[in-house]
Amino acid sequence: MRRHELTDEQWQVVEPLLPVSGAKGRPRVDDRRVINGMLFKAKTGVAWRDLPERYGPWKTVYNRFWRWSRTGTLSTLVATVRVIAEAIDELDREVSVDSSIVRAHQHAAGARRMTPRATQEEAGSCGEHSEPDDHAIGRSRGGPTTKIHLACDGHGRPLSVVLTGGNVNDCTMFIQVMAGIEFRRPGSGRPPTRPSRVLADKGYSSRAIRSYLRRRHIPATIPERRDQQANRLRRGRAGGRPPIFDRTAYKRRNIVERCFNRLKQFRAIATRFDKTALSYRGMIDLATLLLWL
Repeated sequence: MRRHELTDEQWQVVEPLLPVSGAKGRPRVDDRRVINGMLFKAKTGVAWRDLPERYGPWKTVYNRFWRWSRTGTLSTLVATVRVIAEAIDELDREVSVDSSIVRAHQHAAGARRMTPRATQEEAGSCGEHSEPDDHAIGRSRGGPTTKIHLACDGHGRPLSVVLTGGNVNDCTMFIQVMAGIEFRRPGSGRPPTRPSRVLADKGYSSRAIRSYLRRRHIPATIPERRDQQANRLRRGRAGGRPPIFDRTAYKRRNIVERCFNRLKQFRAIATRFDKTALSYRGMIDLATLLLWL
């Protein structure tokens, strides 16, 4: 085992969860060797062609990463490891939500725009893992950027990730991020999806978000923006009561900031080099896999 590679204990967890290939022909390259090559790429951010020879042909590593990211294999692997981790660990269902901007490198440009027909074909081949029309790259003041919308548990482990362009407002993606949260346990049955509490900053202080959380009976700790406070006070009794805000609970919101810090220790995530959103999401899944392991 070398740096950035799976340990023997981690490989014992991952190996039984990998898909089995029944293809005939030349011998299949060892899965552990290939995954270690993917992790080296994610951690260092090198080009695929520059992978060290100890990981085998770079084209093999890339092809398997491309296939697993589009068939949802990496996302399924993360979800399964999360079930195992939650089965042996006391789960903290206090969820923190936030987003982070990532600069898109010039190598991320050049992917063809997704036409309606191409989008439909991509969705048909990838299932729910379809490629967005803009490849989750938006142009903002800082240039081409991607925004990672993320929800993590009380231990700073990602639960739900949504990618958009960097010019998308945080609060518009809140419900979509919450829809991806599942507290799945071993066995059959519908997994719980309701957190014990949601922590978020002022960017998520909106009437629509607070109404959504009240309908689902989810306590929330979200500070009220100053303009909202002034508008409520200006209306007098018609403005209603201020939302409940627990300052002690809000201090735990920085767990999501620490989660982003751990994700961005992977250079392929701190700077986006991938042309497609599915490939970039695959890099995030690889980093998430190590966090849960």
